[in-house]
Amino acid sequence: MNTQPSPQRALRGHRPHRPTPRAATSAEAVARLAGRLTERDRWLARMLYEHKVLTTGQITQLAWPSARSANLRLLRLHQWRVVDRFQPFVTYGSAPMHYVLDVAGAAVIARQDGLEPRDLDYRHDRALGLAHSLRLAHTVATNTFFTTLVQRSRRSDGDGRLTAWWSEARCRGFFGDIVRPDAYGRWREKGAEFEWFLEYDWGTERPADLVGGKLPGYAQLAATSGITTPVLFWTPTARREERVRRALDVAAAQLEEPSLIPVATTCTDVVPGEECADPSVRRWLPLSAPASNPGRRLCLQELPTAWPAPSATALSPVAPRPASEDPEELEGISGPPRPPSPQPPGTPTGRRPRKAP
Repeated sequence: MNTQPSPQRALRGHRPHRPTPRAATSAEAVARLAGRLTERDRWLARMLYEHKVLTTGQITQLAWPSARSANLRLLRLHQWRVVDRFQPFVTYGSAPMHYVLDVAGAAVIARQDGLEPRDLDYRHDRALGLAHSLRLAHTVATNTFFTTLVQRSRRSDGDGRLTAWWSEARCRGFFGDIVRPDAYGRWREKGAEFEWFLEYDWGTERPADLVGGKLPGYAQLAATSGITTPVLFWTPTARREERVRRALDVAAAQLEEPSLIPVATTCTDVVPGEECADPSVRRWLPLSAPASNPGRRLCLQELPTAWPAPSATALSPVAPRPASEDPEELEGISGPPRPPSPQPPGTPTGRRPRKAP
């Protein structure tokens, strides 16, 4: 019988043991992860690389059946330095845990794509620096827009599917000399596809005329690419939406071809209850609403019918291309990692998922 008393620090450690960054990215440590990481873990690492930061709730929406199962797996990934985390300060209550990519996760992504980790344009201090970013709330809110769509895609009674989700950084690299949308998405439902650019407005751009000033850039992009891509504006309140719509009306009237830029708006409080953050429900009000029913809001899948000329579905070299879900199409592609599929990897029919180590 052991009668030696244990020191207090041995009874209740303040944090789980984690290897140092150098140890976590050593050849031996990365090799051990090959037998520990599931396909879903690797997909989550790529999502964090693409979209910078995801909360526990968003990660649960994306790929886990419950918050408890997500937290248990995230704890393991945190211990292996695949992900890191921080909790921002809020005045009342407590903020959810925010997860970013850690050094081991970045090393795994680089090795998968045949890159050196230093060529991945990743820095751990920059990832954790998001905790102090003045755009943290905006980034999280924009990501919620898409994680809610992914959650709806995972429902057994849902017909819709999010087939593409580009981050602000990827859009900036692709269109930054013309427009800088907060995100790009593509939704497939009932055999039809609808793509859009997202402008998530927090009401920080004052006056609202600054929001309307974005339309000429989108008109230039449409004229250059030959593809009409709608722009969706999400505002925090109905009052803000009204002001933004007035500014957009003025800006659209000054365009040579306003039909090149289909625009729709919504606000958070237009839909009550649990669906207040769901982009797929009946909440969108086209800027050029039909004269027969100008106040009727539409679902996401109904938006293409609201404009005289529907957006083109054909893809061109200057148009966004959705993430491929076929691994064979990704072979031989050099350069930065392609955007991951918004949908989590599924379990083959008739087989039980392998228990994560």
